Amino acid sequence: MNPQGNLLITGATGFTGIHACHHFLKRGFNVTAVARKTAYIPKNVHVEYCELTNKREIKSLIQKVRPQYVLHLAGQNHVGQSWEDPLTSLEINSLATAYLLEALRQDAPSCKSVIVGSALQFDLKQLSTLSHPYSLSKTLQVLIAQSWASLYHMDIVIAKPSNLIGPGLSNGVCSILAQRIVEMEENKVGKILEVNNLYDRRDFLDVRDAVRAYETLLIKGKPQEIYEVTSGKSKSLNEVTETFKALTAVDFKIKSKSNEKLEPFVEMKPIELSNLGWEQEISFSSSLKDILDFYRQK
Repeated sequence: MNPQGNLLITGATGFTGIHACHHFLKRGFNVTAVARKTAYIPKNVHVEYCELTNKREIKSLIQKVRPQYVLHLAGQNHVGQSWEDPLTSLEINSLATAYLLEALRQDAPSCKSVIVGSALQFDLKQLSTLSHPYSLSKTLQVLIAQSWASLYHMDIVIAKPSNLIGPGLSNGVCSILAQRIVEMEENKVGKILEVNNLYDRRDFLDVRDAVRAYETLLIKGKPQEIYEVTSGKSKSLNEVTETFKALTAVDFKIKSKSNEKLEPFVEMKPIELSNLGWEQEISFSSSLKDILDFYRQK
């Protein structure tokens, strides 16, 4: 599976975006990275600067690049920020996606696109499952993508990733804990690792496995379909901290802000993705080790 072609990656300077640029370069794609401002971009990747909430800039970008594939990673992904500024989250996650897809419809209609949604989407049939503006913005993003695919017969696939982890700069819980442990190893902080709740469960998948999944969807994904990009196995924060303990010589104590048991975790399953030939390659422990090594080298 190595079809060379023009691939446009939005959000290319982010945690997943940088990994995606490296991966698709190695796979033989002609990669164009979309960025809002000057930032680190892997060598041999062409860079285009564009504000995705500006439909004129997006149209000019698509007319210039004429992509055969699009991996849409760009977005506002902070739940707290969505509470403070819900309109910006809607603009960046929902409206920008509509601008992008409309530009593709007009100037690159045969392009295959993967729109990356979120595990935090809510059920439109049950408004009670809407918990924050971020969830609204990502749910609308997916609805827009499916609508353009249906109304205009465009080749648009939706990915629904779980919590992505791995080496690189990230605001995820595993990266935050890893940074703290490395600071302990360097005797910069006390030997106490604080978490919100040890009972909290999440599905973690290595970002490099996720990027391989996105490639699979770009080649084999079916229009309008939503594919869960996930390990299919949840881990409690207690399991996370214990795995970290086995990866460091530091004997730290764990402090939990709350010991209240939470609602049962609803697991995601990569069944449809696996049916396309994808499978997880990087273990949870290996991911945490790579995160630690990343921060040890910084």
